[in-house]
Parts: sequence; structure tokens; C-alpha cells
Amino acid sequence: MLSFSSHQRYFLYVGATDMRKGFSGLSGLVRVHIGEELLLKGDVFIFMNGRRDRIKLLMWDKTGFALYYKQLESGTFELPRTGIGSSKELTWSELVMLLEGIELKSIKRRKRYSKSA
Repeated sequence: MLSFSSHQRYFLYVGATDMRKGFSGLSGLVRVHIGEELLLKGDVFIFMNGRRDRIKLLMWDKTGFALYYKQLESGTFELPRTGIGSSKELTWSELVMLLEGIELKSIKRRKRYSKSA
């Protein structure tokens, strides 16, 4: 079963992705552009097409790759602001808001405790 939690890391590939790509093509993008290890920790890699109306999430679940694919009937997914580079790490809450269509730049976060790394 494909499930996501706050214990995972989420990496958004900011370039437009050909949605015809499958497991091999997407994992190649991870290796070349994101630079994270595919087979560890249940990390999730997020890809959007150029029109931003389709999204794929790729994850390794200890026995093989799992893929989540969503196509919007109307509207678009928001591409979060990114710094330099071809990927951006998202939090679980940002992923949920992205999938639900909530505008990320209008969100104000209230102060919360955070254990220092």
C-alpha cells in the first residue's frame, strides 16, 4: 500500500517532466538531477508535467518502486518557490497542501517547537 507520513522526506523535481516516464525514467531523473539515494528511507520524489495538471510521486517501499499518479480535471498544481538547483525538499504538510490545491505562498506558519538537529 502506498502511504505517506511526516517521517518521510519529499523531494520535488522543479523541471517539467514527461508523464510518459515510468519507474526507470523517473528514477533516472532522481539520480541525475536530485542526487538522493533512491532505495533508502522511503523518500518520495515528486514530478509535475509542464502544464502542472499532472503529478507523479515515486517511492521505494523496501520491495520495489511504488508510483502515485494524479491528473486534475481542472486547475493546476502550484510549483513552490525554489532556490538554485533542480529540486526542492518539501515537508509532509506542504505535500498535502500541494495535492489539495492550497496556495503555499499564502500560508503563514505559527511558531512551534522544533528539536534542533
